[in-house]
Amino acid sequence: MRFSTDGHIVDIFNEKIFPGRVTVENGKIVSVEELSAARAVPARFILPGFIDAHVHIESSMLVPSEFARLAVVHGTVATISDPHEIANVCGMEGVDFMINNGKQVPFHFYFGAPSCVPATLFETAGATLDADQVEALLAKPEIKYLSEMMNFPGVLNREEEVTRKLDAARRFDKPVDGHAPGLRGEAARKYIESGISTDHECFTLEEAQEKLRYGMKIIIREGSAARNFDALIPLLKEYPEAIMFGSDDKHPDSLVKGHINELSERAVKAGIPLFNILRAACINPVLHYNLDCGMLRTGDSADFIVVEDLRSFKVLQTVIAGQKVAEEGRTLIDSVPVTPVNKFRCTPRVPSDFAYPLLKWGEEENIEQVYVIEALDGQLITNKKIVSIRSVINENNLLQSNTEEDILKMVVVNRYTPDAPIAKTFVKNFGLKKGAIASSVAHDSHNIIAVGVDDASICAAVNYIIENKGGISCGTDGMSLPVGGLMSARDGYNIAKRYAALDAAAKELGSTLSAPFMTLSFMALLVIPHLKLSDKGLFDGDTFQLV
Repeated sequence: MRFSTDGHIVDIFNEKIFPGRVTVENGKIVSVEELSAARAVPARFILPGFIDAHVHIESSMLVPSEFARLAVVHGTVATISDPHEIANVCGMEGVDFMINNGKQVPFHFYFGAPSCVPATLFETAGATLDADQVEALLAKPEIKYLSEMMNFPGVLNREEEVTRKLDAARRFDKPVDGHAPGLRGEAARKYIESGISTDHECFTLEEAQEKLRYGMKIIIREGSAARNFDALIPLLKEYPEAIMFGSDDKHPDSLVKGHINELSERAVKAGIPLFNILRAACINPVLHYNLDCGMLRTGDSADFIVVEDLRSFKVLQTVIAGQKVAEEGRTLIDSVPVTPVNKFRCTPRVPSDFAYPLLKWGEEENIEQVYVIEALDGQLITNKKIVSIRSVINENNLLQSNTEEDILKMVVVNRYTPDAPIAKTFVKNFGLKKGAIASSVAHDSHNIIAVGVDDASICAAVNYIIENKGGISCGTDGMSLPVGGLMSARDGYNIAKRYAALDAAAKELGSTLSAPFMTLSFMALLVIPHLKLSDKGLFDGDTFQLV
């Protein structure tokens, strides 16, 4: 099939815009022709497609094929996708599921080999990927890189398993993604010198600048919960060839609204030069990860977009491998059948299982204080608080939520082992005044996490998740996620509407967080400081041990 598209061509490499024609045949660009200035061309712009340089598809709650259907509407043609979440649940079977499902639609999914499954030894996961399995993944042509190396202590201490994974990536000449929030100075230099080439976890400009000086590339992350765009976007003026855009974790309602196109629009408003923005959004990921995604050159795969202007980047048309996949805000990709993979072994609970008795170790001990995790809206990091036990104890020596002080009980239930003990702590800033919310999307091991004002409400929310073998819930109402307890196989637009309704319901219970379910999912993410909860107990991310 041969066709041509006329418009104003945006040549990012040469920083030129000119009237021209792109001709496509058999999925490849056969010519990029400059037309005479006197010749009338449509008042539109043709440029390479947008690329999300770091995303966990699972966090959209959509399988890859459904994610693609929504993303192409916003001009996204490719993702650098870390299947870390499904790997923590289902191991190699989960990674294979993501690859095979993604192949069923016209979209470029570039998957990585998860480097940290499980992420730590202080939680119960559903699988383990050792160095031999990681090497087997890296040998696959579909696997383009070693995914984010979260175990930075293991890198610095040259732990054998970590070193073997890094060495395998080096042998296959595949880049290694980093994950080192707050790592500075000599430790950061050693981490980067081990061969780790990107980081998406910088939350201050100074940290990112230091890592750039050590030779790292920085992915500016703007997701549904973690938002670092405003802090880091000044980097793009000074380091245009070392910056990329990524969402990391993006919920379905956010994906319906926009993707990398939104970040490009915001960068224009922030005064960043146009071609710097387009390098980050379209070109740098292809060059860094050595991808076969097209960059609007003769001989490239025909992956490009047509936009109305170079300010809002309203997408008029998206083409991938010569196939038109979106037009005028409408996806042209059909849904495909899905056979779920999953691992869910826990059984329903009763309210008394969530009782939190005051434990004393010896008759003389006088317990005066308790730890509280302080959640921060728009950030993955948390603060470590200590409050008087009088704030949360009742006359029966049971610890309970205090809605007046916004100190709520939070629990993690092991989903892989029936009748395992339930971990309990307290969290601040969720703001619930009644009821409870729960989720089986709980990074990194994806046990069930819940927060609520009383044990009956917490139990009801948790049991919805158990009975559906995964999902999110607001009390007894919810949405099932049967693929790994992380994703739905249903139409992505319907899932987005259902998620938005549950998000609104959580806010009706009193939550003031911008994304309460997304924030909840990160309260078990042990590799991000400072205090988190796993199924094994309260974890201090600074000392890297259970409290």
